[in-house]
Amino acid sequence: MKKFFDDIKKDIKFKSAGPGKKLTEEASSAKPEVVQSSSGTKHNRHAPTKGSQMAGAAALARIEQHPRPKVQTSQDAIRNQVKRELEAAALADKEKEETAEGSKVPVKDPACLSVSGVYFTCPLTGATLTKSEREVHIKEAILMRFEEDAVEASVMMVHTFNKDREKVKAAVEIISKYIENICKNPTEEKYRKIKLSNKVYQEKVRCVEGSREFLEALSFTSIMLPVEGQEEDEEFLVLLEHSPDGLELMKESRDRLHRGEPVRAQLDRQPQAFRSSPNAQRFELPVEFYNLTAEELKKEQQQRSELVDKNAMLRTKVMREKEEQRERRKYNYTLLRIRLPDGSLLQGTFYAWDRLPVLFAFVRESLVDGWQPFELIAPGSQKLKETEEVALAECNLVPAALLTFAWDAAVQADVAAAGATNPALLKPELLETIRTLS
Repeated sequence: MKKFFDDIKKDIKFKSAGPGKKLTEEASSAKPEVVQSSSGTKHNRHAPTKGSQMAGAAALARIEQHPRPKVQTSQDAIRNQVKRELEAAALADKEKEETAEGSKVPVKDPACLSVSGVYFTCPLTGATLTKSEREVHIKEAILMRFEEDAVEASVMMVHTFNKDREKVKAAVEIISKYIENICKNPTEEKYRKIKLSNKVYQEKVRCVEGSREFLEALSFTSIMLPVEGQEEDEEFLVLLEHSPDGLELMKESRDRLHRGEPVRAQLDRQPQAFRSSPNAQRFELPVEFYNLTAEELKKEQQQRSELVDKNAMLRTKVMREKEEQRERRKYNYTLLRIRLPDGSLLQGTFYAWDRLPVLFAFVRESLVDGWQPFELIAPGSQKLKETEEVALAECNLVPAALLTFAWDAAVQADVAAAGATNPALLKPELLETIRTLS
């Protein structure tokens, strides 16, 4: 095994001094590649290490008598994919606009809307994104992470870029097996080489984006090697060197790969305070709240005129419940307002299937004295319980609702008896942007 790697190193040294010398010097002087983000900002990416540049130069020198078409690297493929997705996202937005125009759905004046839209926050950059922007932005943010931590970035790629969780699981298991074999047999040559045309690699690993980047982050290097019985060399990923510390780092990286989770944009609740208003129960929602196409929205509006007659019909409880369920499924999000004791309003955006504890946590985080017990009363005098894992849609709080806030009476009596007063209910940052409902 030692002779095998000594031969590779001698070959690299010989070739870098011979026909491949110029190519090696060019590779060594090359600057790090730059990836252009959708926002126009440039971000530097790591260039290959000197060792991998020399290995690549030597391999190219060996096969220069047998020219081949240039093989696109995985990083090239990623950048091209991001570019394609940016173009696809722009095209999809254009098609949506054309569809909306074609269906003649009345477009509401943005100034009259209760909220301008549904927004998300990127957990990696903190950027605020629309629904159509979030996926491409997160992919770009992950690619930029290679500068800081290539292992972390590749783990994010594996778990975020691939939708099929079963394929991800299979690839993680195969990669873990590679690492396990190397750690158990660190001097065995065969375990430190991965033939890229191997059937298992092709079917289980190659098809998962980020898998090759993860192996390269572990110091696997691409090398063209001869294969017995073949005239042409084949590409292998080879771990040229190892050390006890390096093996421990590989084990840690393997564990990080197993623990990885998809990076998802988080719903921006857009907390907003309003002064007391008679328009508290008036809601005008943008189309993003609906889980409907433009044509379905048009049909929905046509059916509204029939609602009064329909409500006048005698219907059984089962019929009403089924209709309510169908109605709830029309919405992805819900806009909730909470009327506070001083008449002011607190507003936030939620997923239709967020649970009640999420709503209570939002209210607590917005209050100066959020530690005090309180209750929320839904329309119809329905008291909501913080401990119940019930979805907002199941409480008939979609697509919008006005709730009433009330402090716990017993605790308030104790506070009053102690002479403690706090005229401000909402936190200062919310009061600084308080508005009047139109």
